[in-house]
This record gives sequence, C-alpha cells and structure tokens, in this order.
Amino acid sequence: MAGGLFALLDDIAALAKLAAASIDDVSAAAGRASAKAAGVVVDDTAVTPQYVQGVAAERELPIIKKIAVGSIRNKLLLILPVALLLSELLPSLLKIILMCGGAYLCYEGAEKIWEKFGPGHHGDEALEKVAAGTPAETEKNLISGAIRTDLILSAEIMVISLDEVAGESFWSRAAIMVVVAVFITAVVYGVVALIVKMDDVGLSLAQRSSALAQRVGRGLVHAMPRVLEIIGAVGTAAMLWVGGHIVLVGSHDLGWHPPYDAVHHLEEAVHDATGALGSVLGWLTNTGCSAVLGLAIGAVLVLVMHLVPRRGAH
Repeated sequence: MAGGLFALLDDIAALAKLAAASIDDVSAAAGRASAKAAGVVVDDTAVTPQYVQGVAAERELPIIKKIAVGSIRNKLLLILPVALLLSELLPSLLKIILMCGGAYLCYEGAEKIWEKFGPGHHGDEALEKVAAGTPAETEKNLISGAIRTDLILSAEIMVISLDEVAGESFWSRAAIMVVVAVFITAVVYGVVALIVKMDDVGLSLAQRSSALAQRVGRGLVHAMPRVLEIIGAVGTAAMLWVGGHIVLVGSHDLGWHPPYDAVHHLEEAVHDATGALGSVLGWLTNTGCSAVLGLAIGAVLVLVMHLVPRRGAH
C-alpha cells in the first residue's frame, strides 16, 4: 500500500516537473516571439495615445481599457484562429502574408515621414472627423477607430511572432501565441495608460508645496510632448527596420537570394573587420540595410498611393 502511494507521488512529481518544463518552454518561446515583434509593439504604443488627446481626464483610462479589451479580442478571436489554421494548412501562404504585412509596415513608416516633412497632416484630419458629434458619439468613434487600427498592428504582431515559433507543434504554437497576445496587450496598454496620465501626475506634483515636487511636476508636463515625439520617431524607425527585414528574409525563403546574400555578406565583412565590436556593428549593419530597404519599399508605395487618387480624379 505504502509502495503504491510512493509510486503515485513519484508519478505526480514527474508530471509536475514536465508541466513546469512545458510552461518554461512556452514562456521562453513567447519571450523570443514577443521580442521579434518589438518594432510593431513600439509603434502600437506610439499610435494609441493620440486617440485620447483632448478627451476629459476622467475618461482617458476607461477609453484605454475599452481599446485594450478590443485589442485582446482582435488577437485571440479574429487573428489567432486564422493564423494558426494557415500555419497548419498553408504555411507558404502565411509567409507571403507576412511579407505583405512587412511591405505595409514599410508603407506606414514612409507615410509617417511624408506626413512629418511633406505637405499635409492626414492623421490630424482623421481625428478631427472622428471628433464630430456628441461626446458619447465621439468616444464611441474614437474607440472604434483605435480598435480598427489595432487590428492591423495586432495582425502584424501575431504573424511575426507566429513565424518565430513555426517549428513548434500546433498546440505549443497556440499556447505560445495566447501568452504573446496577453503579454503584449498588457505591456502596450499599460505603457499607454502611464504615458497618458503622466501629465496629470505632473500637474498634481506642480501644485504641491514642496519646491522639488513642483520642479519635477513642471518638468514632467513640459517633457511629455517631447517623449511622445521620441516614441513616435522610434516607432517609425522600427517599422522601417522590421518591415524591410521581413521582406528581405521572406524573399530569401521564397527563392530570391541576391538581396539577402548581399546584406549578409556585408554584415559578415563588418563583423570580421571590427574585432570586439564585431557582433554589435554587424547587427547594426544588418539593421541599417533593412531600414534602408524598408524606406525604399515604403517610398515607392507612398508614391503609388498618392499618384493613384490624383489620376482617378482626372
């Protein structure tokens, strides 16, 4: 009797160790997959705060919460089932979809540069249209618009992450992607909430009696616009780099090798020529080439998108 009990306990301990190892494997793979999608995550974080600009302070967090709920629905109920099905039945199609998504990231990055330095501010016009109507309608339109934008960015995040764990079994991929979806959504909208409320924190500190608190508060209020600009710039650069790299690697995987080989050989040459800094400088070389390629692809797409409406108008 005692022997059977000890054997049962040994079996339970073995199963617990196996479960713990599986959880560790899923967590590690989810971490790798999330890191691969970091460029889109930064852009998602940079884009969302614009949807609560001009909104009453007490409505900022409720709106962000509703957008976050919509984002997790996008990832788990819409994107994940389709992506998993394609990865199981048509993995080559998923690669093509990933490349199309990479090209879209290049377009978005180049479009942001065009809006910054070229004529027009399309993002501001879009927000002005959304803001028309009663406060309740405005809030509903803001949330709907943010969730639609999130659908595109979330699709990119999920497909990029899924491509990173393509070698895992179906159920492992499913578990990893659920962890990625929840983790990235929590990080993105947690940071967004922190950014959005930082002005209020600064104002609160500025009204205190302590001179130090007042200086810190005023500093926060003055710094936040600049912080948002920096986040936006990093997000744009990340989109060009990630998008260019996706197209570069995807074209190589689909059989067109010259662009990838040229970048890879340049990376190796820099690595071999720079000694102790070789790994860092080699990576920067690859990243820089990917960003340049992303900018070139994006510039072509922006040019086409701006020319087609003009031709249609004639």
